[in-house]
Amino acid sequence: MQEILKPMDIEKRSFEIISQEIGSVDLNEKELLVLKRVIHTTADFDYKENLVFRNNPVEKGIEALKKGCVIVTDTNMALAGINKPSLKKGGNSAVCYIGDEDVAYAASEKGVTRAQAAVEKAAKLNEPVIFAIGNAPTALIKIDELINNGKLNPVLIIACPVGFVNVVESKELILKHNIPSITSVGRKGGSNVAAAVINAMLYQAFPR
Repeated sequence: MQEILKPMDIEKRSFEIISQEIGSVDLNEKELLVLKRVIHTTADFDYKENLVFRNNPVEKGIEALKKGCVIVTDTNMALAGINKPSLKKGGNSAVCYIGDEDVAYAASEKGVTRAQAAVEKAAKLNEPVIFAIGNAPTALIKIDELINNGKLNPVLIIACPVGFVNVVESKELILKHNIPSITSVGRKGGSNVAAAVINAMLYQAFPR
């Protein structure tokens, strides 16, 4: 009978397999840990090629988490995937505004998506903000617009929406900025990827 491993042992063994199979990558150690966490979450080694790190994002993200910040997600799924005990260690919080009544009303009044209206709400926060976008390219489009208009300056943008419509183009908008970003270029991504990136930084900021 095959041995049944404990959860932490399974994770440890999974990361050993990933380390064996990933091969050579041109990333620093902090970025490599993020990549491995994403591969662990997805079992997809394509992220070795399409997860792009710009402007020292992992170090900036870890620094922000140690000081305390707000993580804004575009889905409740991404919000649910963030490790809450680790999140609270630095006095951080995570929110998803997509279901808020004021966001729904603003979206209807302006004729925009709820994701866009949620970004506008997040832009009014006084705390440092990390965006973790895994579903809605329109959220990235609004982030780009607000940055260009001088109304938003996030600590970090995790740009990982998945899909076919405006997904590739929205990610390219984020890559043009000098703001730290982690982007899954191409069509791949998802809420699980966005949450995995956050967790990888949380575990480095606050080792378990």
